[in-house]
Amino acid sequence: MTGRPPILFPLFAGLETLDGVGPKTAKSLPALGVHTPKDLLFTLPYSGVDRRRRDTILGAEFPAVLTVEVEVGRHLPPRRRGHPYRVEVQDAKTTFSLVFFHARDEWLRGQLPTGQRRVVSGKVELYDGVGQMPHPDHILRVEEADTIPAFEPVYPLTAGVTQRVIAKASDSALMRVPELAEWIDPGLLSKEGWPAWHDAVDRAHRPEGLDEIAVTAPARQRLAYDELFAHQVTLALARAEVRRGKGLASTGDGALRDKVLSALPYEPTGAQSRAITEIAGDMAQPLRMNRLLQGDVGAGKTLVALMALLVAVEAGGQGALMAPTEILARQHLEGLRPLAESAGVVLEILTGRDKGKDRAAKLAALRAGEIQILVGTHAVFQADVEFADLRLAVVDEQHRFGVTQRMELGAKGAAADVLVMTATPIPRSLSLAQYGDMDVSILDEKPPGRKPITTALVSTGRLDQVVERLREAMAEGRQAYWVCPLVEESETMDMTAAEERFKRLRASLGEGQVGLVHGQLPPAEKDAAMADFVAGRTRVLVATTVIEVGVDVPNASIMVIERAESFGLAQLHQLRGRVGRGEAASTCLLMYQSPLTETGRRRLEIMRETEDGFRIAEEDLAIRGAGDLIGTAQSGVPRFRVADLERQAALMATAQSDARKLLHDDPTLDSPRGAATRNLLWLMEQDRAIRLISVG
Repeated sequence: MTGRPPILFPLFAGLETLDGVGPKTAKSLPALGVHTPKDLLFTLPYSGVDRRRRDTILGAEFPAVLTVEVEVGRHLPPRRRGHPYRVEVQDAKTTFSLVFFHARDEWLRGQLPTGQRRVVSGKVELYDGVGQMPHPDHILRVEEADTIPAFEPVYPLTAGVTQRVIAKASDSALMRVPELAEWIDPGLLSKEGWPAWHDAVDRAHRPEGLDEIAVTAPARQRLAYDELFAHQVTLALARAEVRRGKGLASTGDGALRDKVLSALPYEPTGAQSRAITEIAGDMAQPLRMNRLLQGDVGAGKTLVALMALLVAVEAGGQGALMAPTEILARQHLEGLRPLAESAGVVLEILTGRDKGKDRAAKLAALRAGEIQILVGTHAVFQADVEFADLRLAVVDEQHRFGVTQRMELGAKGAAADVLVMTATPIPRSLSLAQYGDMDVSILDEKPPGRKPITTALVSTGRLDQVVERLREAMAEGRQAYWVCPLVEESETMDMTAAEERFKRLRASLGEGQVGLVHGQLPPAEKDAAMADFVAGRTRVLVATTVIEVGVDVPNASIMVIERAESFGLAQLHQLRGRVGRGEAASTCLLMYQSPLTETGRRRLEIMRETEDGFRIAEEDLAIRGAGDLIGTAQSGVPRFRVADLERQAALMATAQSDARKLLHDDPTLDSPRGAATRNLLWLMEQDRAIRLISVG
């Protein structure tokens, strides 16, 4: 695949080749995400204005955009500076004024000569009972009036770009739209009644009414599907690429797994057993596994991960478990070590803190195969880290590892299987967008013994009562987290807020009872504060959201979240999941600042109603939209221009199965439909996919 097909060249030319786009506009358009004529085709109108002609402004509901033919009457220039210039006009039934501020006399007299007829279109308002149209959008001779569309699309704008400019440029881009061969499955196309691509682009830019601007309009659905399909073909190619890399079949005799299971004080849940079977099945295949283990807070992902790592060890190889932070890596170590020991398996940790002789000794043991399971942070990626025989890499994702790092880790073992764990329940449409290249196992049951958590809403006005309740709970030997508000996305401000709260609580609850962790602390201090809390030396831990991920202190049974309305639902759910891990009944207090916004209230009420992470995630997606839900910067979720992940989840699922089927039937995209799909990939600038086909 040598390069972009010539048929698409006009869509990737410079912006200044479009009508009405000069150097200045060309510099402004990138703020709308428009860099080429192709981007303009996918920048669709979000609304529209009815400009059908009528005889008179009488009978309209004001203010309204109206288009009427008028006879031009008197010109009334302003008497004083700062007053408007008025032109009286008469339609079929009544007289009204056109009003201009800062307009030049001669220009107005040229545009609107007294006694002549014109068609004017613009917003009409009533002022002292008389109609007036300030600065009409259109003033045309009667014979030219057909150039006003009956329904005029309204585009998103940015500084330096007007509706007129963007409409003219879009028209110019539409003139270049080539006829392309169809890439959508013919059965799907006729079942959905979607137009061909060329027609769909045209309809989307030249709607005839508001119904054609809706997400549900066939032309829009078709264009959304094209985006989702191109994305899913890319993911399916990446998946095929991983699978084409010959895997190692790892099968174990189950001896180590049986030892661990008999050492457990409880039976695994049905969901855990199902996931363990799916993973072991993948590992036994000669293809590389690329699986996502998705589970709610406390659904027991760690046990599933250990079972998978033991398959690697039983098969004579090694396993690695990667965590995004040192605190988490150490916690995995603590959770896994007793279980690994019950099976006689050697488990070690490697983080950025290992230096000199210690590090060298660990690396030598790893190369010799003496360390069977390695837990670590991204230090595991470093060039000098070599395994004797890495069979499985488990990545505790917390969506901080992108696709590239997943691939790098896989590269450590020539054919290592990859299992990614995420504790964020993700709505199906999003998990398909983010992890569509992977197969998915879901843990949707809580292990036995997890007690329900009581969630209550308290206004910040009752802070003193909350501190009092904490004092009573501490007297009973309980521990609590106190999470400080998010301040304007700034870590320094978050830190200040946390330090203030820490001082105040220390003053009320006593020296030595309160610890503090935030993102700006040196790692050693952070670990020391965590260790004090885990050991029960401190009773209350004041924290910013660094504790959102994975900290496990069974004795902590109270979670106070200050200014809870400033957090996203998924974050609140993660934070709440830090309690309810021990014997005691647990409470989560959501402190809010009143008055709450409608959205703020809805979020907090959902938290009170349910502990089901998947339901919470669906609600969160509905409230906030896809980009916010996963934090666009690190999300790995593409920005779709037309597709709407919240409302088009079903389209995404169809796109995934269609893309996988197409590549199953035509892995090199050489059939006629395959060739059309290549055009789509070039059109959507899916360069990664294009590279994967060309190396294939």
